[in-house]
Amino acid sequence: MKEEKWFDYDLWTGPAAMLPYSEDWVHYNWHWQWNYGCGDVGNQGIHETDLCMWGLNVGLPEVITAGGGKFIFDDAKETPEVLATTYYYPREKKIIEFEVRPWITNQENGVDVGNIFYGSEGYLVVYNYDRYESFLGRNKKPGPSKREGGDHYANFIKAVRAHDKSILNAPVETAHLSSGLAHLGNIAYRTGRTLYFDPVNEKFVKDKEADKYLTRPPRKPFVVPDVV
Repeated sequence: MKEEKWFDYDLWTGPAAMLPYSEDWVHYNWHWQWNYGCGDVGNQGIHETDLCMWGLNVGLPEVITAGGGKFIFDDAKETPEVLATTYYYPREKKIIEFEVRPWITNQENGVDVGNIFYGSEGYLVVYNYDRYESFLGRNKKPGPSKREGGDHYANFIKAVRAHDKSILNAPVETAHLSSGLAHLGNIAYRTGRTLYFDPVNEKFVKDKEADKYLTRPPRKPFVVPDVV
């Protein structure tokens, strides 16, 4: 397939490795190619992992395992269609279990895209960012619930105009952490083993093979300096 006349493929490719033009990875399809994207865990997933870490009050994990693969479609995707990842926080005694499933999956407690928090007294379900319900005890007695929406786009513009990041509903650092969680899950999947991570220095523990996935040489001139 030839490159479309209106489309600047070189600019679109940016710092990624230059490959021959193909509809298999331009436009929305880039999500499913390792050269450009990181699958659905980094597409829809980061919105959910943001809530996971917020609700548990944790950052990047120390132990990561993952398993999955392509089981459904015979297509050009490189990233897994199904991915189950476990992020373990031994110091906090907390765990995140995150799953990527195709859109034909079942719902759990009425939610197909969302979060379920499990605790010693019950569980809490977050539906589509604007509503939560809780269920307490072995009999799942309804607990506190709330519906509350908000215009996050307007909130961001307001903070930019005011030059005041304290106005933000979510600090910009949360984007780094949510993206980082997605990348760590993918690295565990691609290496095929349990990984041990130093969340302070943001490096794997004595694991040069896994560290190679944390960055890559940028393609000139699309180079972001180490110090911005």
